[in-house]
Amino acid sequence: GLKHRREVAGKSAIFSGEHFVLEETDWYLLNLFRLWWHYGISFLRLQMWVEEVMEKFMRIYKYQAHGYAFSSLEELLRSLGGDTFVNMTQRSVAESLLEVGVTQRFIDDVVAAVLRSSYGQSVLVPAFAGAMSLVGAQGSTWAVEGGNKLVCSGLLKLSKASVIPARVTGVSLHSSEGRALYQVHYESSEGQGSAFYDIVVVTTPLHPSRSNFTFENFEPPITNFPGAFQPSVTSVVHGYLNSSYFGFPDPKLFPFASILTTDTPNLFFNAMDNICPVNISAAFRRKQPQEAAVWHPRYDATKSLPPIVLHENLFYLSGVEWVASSMEMIAVAAKNVALLAYNRWHQDLDKIDQKDLMHKVKTEL
Repeated sequence: GLKHRREVAGKSAIFSGEHFVLEETDWYLLNLFRLWWHYGISFLRLQMWVEEVMEKFMRIYKYQAHGYAFSSLEELLRSLGGDTFVNMTQRSVAESLLEVGVTQRFIDDVVAAVLRSSYGQSVLVPAFAGAMSLVGAQGSTWAVEGGNKLVCSGLLKLSKASVIPARVTGVSLHSSEGRALYQVHYESSEGQGSAFYDIVVVTTPLHPSRSNFTFENFEPPITNFPGAFQPSVTSVVHGYLNSSYFGFPDPKLFPFASILTTDTPNLFFNAMDNICPVNISAAFRRKQPQEAAVWHPRYDATKSLPPIVLHENLFYLSGVEWVASSMEMIAVAAKNVALLAYNRWHQDLDKIDQKDLMHKVKTEL
């Protein structure tokens, strides 16, 4: 029942710290000509690479529609794209793109700018995460009218879950008639409390940066996983853009609504956007550079993936962040955990970690 948020036209450019290395125009063919003139057919090779990755990734929706689940991120990736997808979490996007014929100049100018905008990181991010980021830059993604947060609140409402407004501090293992039973400890405004559950899904990051979250009575013990989070700062400012910084003394002549940047040390921001509201009316128009507007600057390869199954019926969701970080990836991972928990509980092992799923799904159809 969610509505698609209407897109508002606006041109983009890539800034090197001294000049614009690439500028978008209102004419599609002229944009293609500029890309070809500067970078040859690298942009076509990039698009073919991204489309190949996404075509295989989209298989997950068919698998999940038939109730199949995976007990590890490696098994999930392998079912979609074989060992190639698993290897894409262990090598950089730059390395992968160079192999398919994308030039170093295109990587430094365009790919780096996209990754700085989305992840605040360089072209050394893992290839799979890089592919997901580049998909988002192509403008074919969905945004929800009223804000993407409505996806979360809508799903919560549909689940009819009983929500306890509290901060979970830990999980301890108990046994009941030979089956694992988990005691979840939490703190709320009313004090400390706990509750027992047959199945628990942990969604907080289990990495060294987490705080005051413990596992008790588990053997072997559940410990932190390798990896760290990068802090990102988003500043939302209502004011006038200093267009002269970008070489436009007259703000009326500044044509861009979004500015990406190359990986240049002296730049103090990763990307800057002229923000539109979450509700777009038919009469809405984007603020012009000479008008006060809300601007959004974002300031400045994993070798192993965290497990999904921590214990018999204790599951971990946030490990998917080390494959790629996006709302879609989290949604896919959440449904996988739900199917995995259901299939394990009912001992439907034929629905877990099955090989050659494309053939099986076609047979079922």
